[in-house]
Amino acid sequence: MAGRIEDYALIGDMQTAALVCRDGTADWLCLPRFDSHAVFAGLLGTEEHGFWRIGPAHADDAEPAVADRRRYVGDSLILESEWDTPGRGTVRVTDFMPPRDGAPQLVRIVEGVSGRVRMRSALRMRFSYGRVVPWVHKVDGRTVAVAGPDSVWLDTDAETHGEHLTTYSDFTVSAGEKVAFTISWQPSHHQQPPLPDPQAALKATADFWREWVDHCTYRGPYREAVVRSLITLKALTYAPTGGIVAAPTTSLPEDIGGVRNWDYRYTWLRDAAITLSSLLRTGYRDEARAWREWLLRAVAGDPENLQIMYGIAGERELGEAELDWLPGYENSAPVRVGNGAAAQLQLDVYGEVTEALHLAHMTGLARNDYASLLQLKLIKYLEGHWNQPDEGIWEVRGPRRHFVHSKVMAWVAVDRTIKLIESGDADGPLEQWRDLRDEIHRDVCEKGYDSERNTFTQSYGSKELDASLLLIPQVGFLPPDDKRVIGTIEAIQRELSTEDGFILRYPTEGSEEGVDGLPGDEGAFLACSFWMADDLAMIGRVDEARKLFEKLLGLRNDLGLLAEEWDPRLQRQVGNFPQAFSHVPLIDTALRLTASGAYGG
Repeated sequence: MAGRIEDYALIGDMQTAALVCRDGTADWLCLPRFDSHAVFAGLLGTEEHGFWRIGPAHADDAEPAVADRRRYVGDSLILESEWDTPGRGTVRVTDFMPPRDGAPQLVRIVEGVSGRVRMRSALRMRFSYGRVVPWVHKVDGRTVAVAGPDSVWLDTDAETHGEHLTTYSDFTVSAGEKVAFTISWQPSHHQQPPLPDPQAALKATADFWREWVDHCTYRGPYREAVVRSLITLKALTYAPTGGIVAAPTTSLPEDIGGVRNWDYRYTWLRDAAITLSSLLRTGYRDEARAWREWLLRAVAGDPENLQIMYGIAGERELGEAELDWLPGYENSAPVRVGNGAAAQLQLDVYGEVTEALHLAHMTGLARNDYASLLQLKLIKYLEGHWNQPDEGIWEVRGPRRHFVHSKVMAWVAVDRTIKLIESGDADGPLEQWRDLRDEIHRDVCEKGYDSERNTFTQSYGSKELDASLLLIPQVGFLPPDDKRVIGTIEAIQRELSTEDGFILRYPTEGSEEGVDGLPGDEGAFLACSFWMADDLAMIGRVDEARKLFEKLLGLRNDLGLLAEEWDPRLQRQVGNFPQAFSHVPLIDTALRLTASGAYGG
């Protein structure tokens, strides 16, 4: 069975990513892209669906030993795991994926630290998410697995043998000895990829990350957490196009054993826009420029048909399907690929995209006339559609509603475009759009506010609350000291807070279908919990904000990674992993607390 979600480490090359468990098992890897079919899908099934384990040899009926220590090497995505084997010695495995222009590679270097340790590599490749057993054979002394359009090549100096449709290698390492293993993907109709040079690749990978982190402008007390989150966001960026995936996984459940399982290996405009904002605030303009170019290509002159998400190269067709041969992570079925939410109407996206373009403009990113034209077209669309019901930020699969957050973000889109026109960098009907901004603001305050409870509500006419309302002061819709803002913050603390003080997105109804059209519950949403810390700092409750923030930092796994949610009942991370939408607000809250001086020590 797969490990707990927080037991996994992320390694990647800015085109795809692998998850490696504490016992040295790579249980998830899609090749050659984030959204390609998985070669290792054991994370969502069993070992029969593909895995690669390297660790100390163990008896067939024994559980593989978990590493005694693991860490990233400095500020990088190079993972080191160490095992102390009683009476034998200590061994280290270094895992990484070198940033590349050619064939994607996963490199694993075994190194003896002390004594002599017997090791085993077990590699079971299964294509098409574990459904297809490849043809494994030797070519010029190299092992290659072929199925349809794909081939994966294994290179190592260790002896290998096949057994039970698995490629094994049994060997011993003494102190100072190294044995390297590399798998490389290649289209099956191409010639074999070049022989890898693991040590040169290791140096190049370390140099890449060291140089990239050197650009970080944040120097505050939470630097370790901020830099690790930035590295994670960089790892989720598809380098050839600038698209940013929400997470490198699909169908890790928000409710263990339930149906809330979604494919996050795509570029949500919302997630990518807020990721861009965090990167810009910490000195990363190249990524911002690449994302803006991706956006312009994806929208392709058709903002009236703006999708809320696209493929990482701008693909529009993301049809959702269920993989019924996979039992799901801890039997959380169905396993889904593709995402039907791509066809939803989510009006808030216009606000997030416009805000990202505005921030890029304000931080001095070179002007792009088409970006300004796109912004104007988005507002022209909103003029006729802002007052429609939609599926909202949480992509509900129930009926459309007039979600307050969606209206607030429509206001943001108009407001930032007015600022663009006022700066002289675009032309538009200024007075007309000022009137539109006022109209949206008035509509929200009249229809989305419950005066009896002194709180904004999830949607017009509803009594439910929604944690997205915490963004009202952060986007400037109302000032933090407005009594309606303070009332909303306090209401969310009362009604959407767990015993640990973390924040739920909205009420769910257990076995009944709730506002989102789904049965089951979910954990505390980590982004919303960071938003609460932000709001508390904005209204002057800075000590409370710092304590909540540092409590949230304590939920990260030992490598500093966060999934989408925290299950307060099971005390574990849930949802797709690692999640950009969790790491972005971590960075933003750290910046706010640092600016306010609200930190301990």
